[in-house]
Amino acid sequence: MKKLFRTLFTCLAIAAATAFSSKAQNLQLHYDFNRNCLTSTVEMFRPDSFGSTYFFVDMDYTPKVTGAYWEIARELCFWQDTEASWLSIHLEYDGGLSTAAGAFNNSWLGGLTCSGHSDDFSRTWSLSAMYKAIPGTRDAAGKCQMHNFQITGVWGILFAGGWCSFDGFFDFWREVRAWQGTEFIFVAEPQFWVHLNRIKGWEKINLSLGGEVELSANFVEKGFRAMPTLGAKWTF
Repeated sequence: MKKLFRTLFTCLAIAAATAFSSKAQNLQLHYDFNRNCLTSTVEMFRPDSFGSTYFFVDMDYTPKVTGAYWEIARELCFWQDTEASWLSIHLEYDGGLSTAAGAFNNSWLGGLTCSGHSDDFSRTWSLSAMYKAIPGTRDAAGKCQMHNFQITGVWGILFAGGWCSFDGFFDFWREVRAWQGTEFIFVAEPQFWVHLNRIKGWEKINLSLGGEVELSANFVEKGFRAMPTLGAKWTF
């Protein structure tokens, strides 16, 4: 269910495409063909003089709400006007719950992010290396395994004259799951969107149509899964 990290810099690319240069918010609705459920996502990105703040909230419906998940991240960069502006301090919290599994383990992350973009923000990327604390995690022998790591990569590509975008992320982290017999997890969610505000006369209709493929290994269950979705997105 985790829709996980949406890039700060992909949000900037979306903002450039939709004429919001200082902030980006969007609402997404996806239909998951594998799980036969709807997932809504609310995202917000806001830069400031000390870095930027980003969060998203996911909710699953089948048809009632059966799960919720959210992440909030803060990038700190007090040196934005220097040659080291590509480097920032990353702080993050993740958590959620579901009717099937109850509350998820809270996760606290901290590390460094390096990032880059083209002059017009049509191509963006970032890579974060983080310490990840998951309190309460124990292995099969009952030993505490709260100390972990996570690597997150994000990309965004705006092309075809602003008509289309290809963006997404991947997360690779350690989390001991004694009930699965696994401890390394991979999740990626590449998205493709067609932006309808490029249609003449529709400049103020910030609707995009497309979807994503949720790729995971040892996430929901042991092994690899690929779950396509069909979605719509409104950017505010």
